[in-house]
Amino acid sequence: MAVIPVELAGRSYDVLVGRDLLDDAARHAAAFMRKPRVAVVADRNARAHHGARLEAALAADGRSVAWYDVEPGEGSKSWQGLQALTEWLLEQGVERGDHVFALGGGVVGDLTGFACSILKRGCGFVQIPTTLLAQVDSSVGGKTAINTAAGKNLIGAFHQPSLVLADLTALDTLPDREMRAGYAEVIKYGILGDRDFFDWLAENGTRVLAHDPDALAHAVATSVAAKARIVAEDERETSGARALLNLGHTFGHALEAETGFSDRLLHGEGVALGMVLAARYSARRGLIGDADAQKVANAIAAVGLPAEISALGMDCDGRRLAEHMLHDKKMDAGTLPFILLRSIGAAFMARDVELSDVAAFLDEQLEHS
Repeated sequence: MAVIPVELAGRSYDVLVGRDLLDDAARHAAAFMRKPRVAVVADRNARAHHGARLEAALAADGRSVAWYDVEPGEGSKSWQGLQALTEWLLEQGVERGDHVFALGGGVVGDLTGFACSILKRGCGFVQIPTTLLAQVDSSVGGKTAINTAAGKNLIGAFHQPSLVLADLTALDTLPDREMRAGYAEVIKYGILGDRDFFDWLAENGTRVLAHDPDALAHAVATSVAAKARIVAEDERETSGARALLNLGHTFGHALEAETGFSDRLLHGEGVALGMVLAARYSARRGLIGDADAQKVANAIAAVGLPAEISALGMDCDGRRLAEHMLHDKKMDAGTLPFILLRSIGAAFMARDVELSDVAAFLDEQLEHS
């Protein structure tokens, strides 16, 4: 088991990465359970696969579970979903000193974390992420949010968990497409800041996706450690370091919006294609060579992730995609910073990007893909 600290003043916590952590959850989370009954918010599918293991682990410690099921999908991250969950937590008598457990992927983690950030002005929570994407990204760092009609994650708060249990065996039941979507966030860490990790993934990505125990453990632990370092440096995305984690997201969110935030394009798939577009746009601006941009595209396509806009079958132009970016959370004083590349492993924030130029670039991609 790897123990990776997220070092924040007054809010530090550990991320545990290993196998069978669910079966020993009571020991790992002992410090965060004050009462004999534990409130657990769970993705309905995650509960079906892993709920019995968690319940048995807590029962062995003399504790019972109050379950709250969340329907899978981004639609649950809504005002209505937030209201229903907070009212349920109040009915359960959750107090400020209590911890709520979140069992599932990013949707459950985001919804539970945000509910806990506002419940009685803040209670604790423990993340038990059951998807690869959540284990390496959304469960670490304290970003919590819900979606609105204006866009994704526009209403939220920074609220750090007290513990993250990333049980690699929970990924055994994950559909292949969900594993690939999570892998996009893994390779992101290599592209934005670790060329050696990128090269390792280019050689071993298929092993990771095949659930090879050693490869998967290395990929998850390396990714979590990378995010932990960035979060410790820039918890609230004020210095610019944490903004690098948005590599691929500005393009990806625009593609998600155009496809209706639906199963046509999962978030990780959008990020994967977004990183290809960010690399190609960096090459278009003369920041990196075409060969490096192609290496990014090849590494992403090699594991079955989308690397061409044509794969989405969209009927739109570059201007329409660029207009989606106007709703981006990173918009500041009318300008939108883009995360671009100086090389593989060296991302930076560019503040001089014109959306009209992005639209022209996207037209080229739509025409040539």
